[in-house]
Amino acid sequence: MSIAHYIKEIGRGKEGARSLTRAQAADLFGLVLDGAVSDLEIGAFCLSMRIKGETPLELRGFIDAAEARINVNALQATWNKASTRPVVVIPSYNGARKLPLLTPLLALLLEREGLSVLVHGMDEGLKAASGVQRVTSAEIFNQLALDAKASSHVQYISISKLSPPLKKLLDVRKVVGLRNSAHSVVKLINPYRVPSNTKSVLVTSYTHPEYAASMSETLAGMQATALLLRGTEGEAVADPRRTPVMTGLRAGKAVVLQGAQHGTLNELPQLPTTVDASLTAVYIQSVLAGTESVPAPIALQVQHILKLL
Repeated sequence: MSIAHYIKEIGRGKEGARSLTRAQAADLFGLVLDGAVSDLEIGAFCLSMRIKGETPLELRGFIDAAEARINVNALQATWNKASTRPVVVIPSYNGARKLPLLTPLLALLLEREGLSVLVHGMDEGLKAASGVQRVTSAEIFNQLALDAKASSHVQYISISKLSPPLKKLLDVRKVVGLRNSAHSVVKLINPYRVPSNTKSVLVTSYTHPEYAASMSETLAGMQATALLLRGTEGEAVADPRRTPVMTGLRAGKAVVLQGAQHGTLNELPQLPTTVDASLTAVYIQSVLAGTESVPAPIALQVQHILKLL
C-alpha cells in the first residue's frame, strides 16, 4: 500500500501543509506501524510531520492506531492486579543526563499508596544528541531487582515488548537524527484507558512549554484522566529541587493542581551526586526506608495523582 496521498497533504512545508482528520491520521499511522509502506515513505512521513507539527486531532488519530496495536499479553502482570487496584501509567523515555532519574522512586511511592504502576520506556541505554549517555529507568529498576519481587505492583516494560512497531518507529531517529511523531505518541498512550472496569491515570510530561498546550488539548479531546507537568530532563517526575506547575485532567476537564515554585530555594534535597544507576537505586531504597526524606515536589506529585483517582 502507499501513503503518497497523505504525504502530498502533510508534506507541503509548514505554511502549505494541510492537517489530517482523526480518521485519516489513524489510517496513516496504522499503515506506518504495520510496515505496509516502504522505508522511503516512512522517512517522508517522519520528516513531513516534523516540519508541519502534529495537531491535537492528528495526535488523537495516531494514539488510536498505537493503542489498537499494543501487545496486551505483555501487560498480564498488571492486568491481573488491575481489578483490585487503580493503575498509574508513566512513560519514561528521556532518561537522566545531569540529575538522578527518580521516575522509579515516583512509581514505588505510588505503589506504597495502594496503586498498581506501569512504567514503559526504552530497554537499552540512551545517547543524547550531544553524545552523552543517559541512564534509563530500565537500568535503575534492574538495580532495584524489581522483577525478583513477585509481590510488587510496579511493572516496568520496554517499548520493544509493549509495541514493537512503535519501537521500530522510534528507532528511525537513529537514522535521520530527528524525533518523530512516535516520540509524542509514547508519552500519551494508556493501555488502561479503554477498559471501563479499570481506573487509571496517565502521568506524563512535556519538555518545552509549546508542547504543554497541544498535549493538554489532546488529552482533553481523549477525555483522559491524567497529570501533566514540565518534566525533569523530559521525565514525568517532578523536579526534586523546585516544584513545577502540575495540571490535572479528569475525564478531559483540566485544572491547575499545583502552581510553580518561585524565588530562591532555602534548602536543596540530598540527592546523589551522579546519575549512576546503582547510586540512584541506593538513594531510592534509602527514601523508601525513611532514612532520607521524600523530596517535597515528588511528595506533592504523589498526592495530586491520588486525588485524580
